[in-house]
Amino acid sequence: MAFLNMEQQTWAFTFGILGNIISLMVFLSPLPTFYRVYRKKATEGFQSTPYVVTLFSCMLWIFYALLKSGAELLVTINGVGCVIETVYIAMYLVYAPRAARVLTAKMLLGLNVGVFGLVALVTMVLSKGSLRVHVLGWVCVSVALSVFAAPLSIMRQVIRTKSVEFMPFSLSFFLVLSAVIWFAYGALKKDVFVAFPNVLGFVFGVAQMALYMAYRNKKPAAAVVLVEEVKLPEHAKEVAAAAAAAAPEGRASCGAEVHPIDILPAEEPPVVAAVAVAARDDPQQVAVAIDVEPVTCAAAAAAAGGVDGLVAPELAMMKPDTAIAVEV
Repeated sequence: MAFLNMEQQTWAFTFGILGNIISLMVFLSPLPTFYRVYRKKATEGFQSTPYVVTLFSCMLWIFYALLKSGAELLVTINGVGCVIETVYIAMYLVYAPRAARVLTAKMLLGLNVGVFGLVALVTMVLSKGSLRVHVLGWVCVSVALSVFAAPLSIMRQVIRTKSVEFMPFSLSFFLVLSAVIWFAYGALKKDVFVAFPNVLGFVFGVAQMALYMAYRNKKPAAAVVLVEEVKLPEHAKEVAAAAAAAAPEGRASCGAEVHPIDILPAEEPPVVAAVAVAARDDPQQVAVAIDVEPVTCAAAAAAAGGVDGLVAPELAMMKPDTAIAVEV
């Protein structure tokens, strides 16, 4: 243990108190997100990984502080962190979809029970004295680095969706401030295991703040429409033929429940034999069938599956005996 003079001890205690306050703000910063989850009764796709890993990190730091003398301020803040993260995870398990709940439960059992138990066993049985503190210290450093890297999944989601909804600016700001305070505390205490990981925490916090500033005014990315060409069953072809026989000349009928749509004449007007909507088997798919030579039928395709009358160019040409299946 490094011996500190009175002035160093005073400054270390001051930065430790500040670190407790700032870290508490970091732990509480996701509250708006979880309030939204509680109000909507849904997690809306965000992940529980950062909270499970943070809980694991708090447990390890408490264990480390109990083995090392003079680290009481690490015990206080990480004890509070364990309580807060447990509440977050409990809310996630209540409102998340079944698959996400199962994955979170597996992570809790594997990481917070299995791995933590293994670390405790190894450090207590296979090491003694100062070596025990060093072994556990490096384990804490490794986990702390993973905690600081955990928001990378959220950063990737921000870039993909162009939305900062699930990456609040307050979290990034307090992460940077906390990293600076705890680095100073570790440096004054001459504790490399506390000081070192906060360097990376500062870097990731600044990166998150920059990403927030870049995407805060961006509109979320539009939903992607998946299009595939499929063969229609024989009964659908018969329905299409019957609909075509009843359609007036120059108009395309899109089924009994859809009003006819005028097709604007081109230089060589297409001959439309049949257009039908077959969605009785799967309400999530809409199929449009043409039983003649390839034709241009953008208006009919728009009626069947277009959004606000817009159709992708590749949907304008349709082959005989085929359909366009659009998943939304």
